Amino acid sequence: MAVERTLSIIKPDATERNLTGKINSYIEAAGLRIIAQKRIQLTLNQAEAFYAVHKERSFFGELVDFMISGPVVVQILEGENAIATYREVMGATNPANATDGTIRKDFAIDVQNNSVHGSDAPETAALETAFFFSGIEITG
Repeated sequence: MAVERTLSIIKPDATERNLTGKINSYIEAAGLRIIAQKRIQLTLNQAEAFYAVHKERSFFGELVDFMISGPVVVQILEGENAIATYREVMGATNPANATDGTIRKDFAIDVQNNSVHGSDAPETAALETAFFFSGIEITG
C-alpha cells in the first residue's frame, strides 16, 4: 500500500456550524494525518479557478457562490491509500445515500451543503494540494 496525500476541504456549511474539530476526529480515526491546514475565505476568482473543471455544468454558479459564502478549512491529509480512505470517510455526495458513520451522513445538510470535499485521484490531489499550499506549509 502506498502512502498518499489528498486534499480535504471543510466547506462553509460545516465551518458555520463549528464542525471542524468533529470532522478532524473522523479523519484521524481513519488513520490519516493532517499535515497542513488553514482556514481561508475563498475569493470569487479562486473558487472559479479551483472548480474550473465544472465550468460548463449547470451547477457551476451555485457551487462557486456556495464556496465563497463563508470560510473553509483546507487540509492536506496523508496516509496509506489516503485518497480512497478519505473518500470512504466522507461518504456519498448525497448524504441520503451515505453510509452511517461517515462525515456526510452525520453532518451534511444536502447534496450541495455536504460539508466536505476530497480529491478523487492522485493527479487531482497533486493539483488541488498545490492550489492551496506551498511546500513550506506542508509538514510531514
